[in-house]
Amino acid sequence: MVDHVQIAPRTRMTSAEFLALPESNLPMELLNGEIMMVPAPSISHQLVTGNAFLILHTLKPDGVVMFAPTDVYFDDENTVQPDVLWCSAQNTHCIRVEDHYWQGAPDLIVEVLSPGTGRQDKNAKFNLYQKYGVREYWIADPVHKVLEVWQLQDGRYTRQGAYGPEDTFESPVLGKVVDVSKIFTV
Repeated sequence: MVDHVQIAPRTRMTSAEFLALPESNLPMELLNGEIMMVPAPSISHQLVTGNAFLILHTLKPDGVVMFAPTDVYFDDENTVQPDVLWCSAQNTHCIRVEDHYWQGAPDLIVEVLSPGTGRQDKNAKFNLYQKYGVREYWIADPVHKVLEVWQLQDGRYTRQGAYGPEDTFESPVLGKVVDVSKIFTV
């Protein structure tokens, strides 16, 4: 199982240097100052990502929903590309910078697990999103068809639950009920 692949012998880079790289559709992120690059996601990963995007686009009360590759700058060592993100119209902590990238914490982020990124999604990104105040974090596992939902409370993530295709849950951030079966329909 590939955890991540670095694309250059130089292992450290700042977000400013990363954002100055030429535009690319390759899955690349800067995580803790290191460029991470993985092979293209699996078809099931992409289908679940697309479903999550469509669900959020349908349920969002306002704002914008985006999917990878879209850069989100958090700090000088962390510019990531979440699989799906939603920024509400009222979110003043996540701003669009010159039609190039987002800066700050979106309201909701969805990461879909894959062999190349699963550990990052559950550890480094989990901690990063918690630190910078992403209010709701969904981790979708397309193999086991489980969606973990995390809510930010008093600066720490609390697990709201783990849901299968037969479940629904209410998203406090969206203020809507989510039918999990629609995420895992592939």
